[in-house]
Amino acid sequence: MNLRMTRKLRKRFGQHLLTNNNTIADIVQVINPTPQQNICEIGPGLGAITLPVLKKAGAMQAIEIDRDLAKELLEKCKNVGELTLHQADILKIDLNAIVGSNQSLRLIGNLPYNISTPLLFHLLKFSSFIEDMHFMLQKEVVDRITAIPGKSEYSRLSVMVQSYYKVESLFDIAPESFSPQPNVISSFMRLQPCETNRAKIKNRALFSNIVAMAFRQRRKTIKNSLASIVSQSQLQQASIDPGQRPQEISIPQYIALTNQLNN
Repeated sequence: MNLRMTRKLRKRFGQHLLTNNNTIADIVQVINPTPQQNICEIGPGLGAITLPVLKKAGAMQAIEIDRDLAKELLEKCKNVGELTLHQADILKIDLNAIVGSNQSLRLIGNLPYNISTPLLFHLLKFSSFIEDMHFMLQKEVVDRITAIPGKSEYSRLSVMVQSYYKVESLFDIAPESFSPQPNVISSFMRLQPCETNRAKIKNRALFSNIVAMAFRQRRKTIKNSLASIVSQSQLQQASIDPGQRPQEISIPQYIALTNQLNN
């Protein structure tokens, strides 16, 4: 499979196309696509992952913002399987239209580095029908997503994503596996719905607001960063030490505090 670039990519889209066949094979094996699954790829590029997944699935969808890449990809896939291509900005698309009458959606992709964090927050809106997600991201972002309380990487992103999904970093990918080569190491990860946490959050908008406020001033103690909406006694009732900092507080504690304020 020759996926080397024959033209210049659009820099503003943050595109780094996967070209290493061994890595591609590892990714497809982990995704394990089968017919009848509702699979949608974000940012398919020139089809490094699309083609082998489409061959196994028979049909799939893809979302690509670059109209030139979209046109080229459709041509590549026409004799492989049925590809429904949405030429659109993933940050503006309503995935309810993608899932259609299906009950669930599997998302895959090599996420553009420059929008990976806002994209993950965008996808939280559709967690009710997402079956799983397999994404390639910067290793630094994956480390933040999978971080546990007390670690320097533990952040708003960690709390929000882990509140909705079970997260797992599967393997790292060297810069040499891409064209053009990024200046960072990438990681491939799996995200699966975590109903245990998600079902416990009584008010998701309030939960999101509390977490955002807490980490906006992560060097302050939690009693100071949330002083405008939470009392010290309310923190203690949620089993939170008012002297703790945001990165020391667990997801169940943030959920407990949210539910207490929502009563």
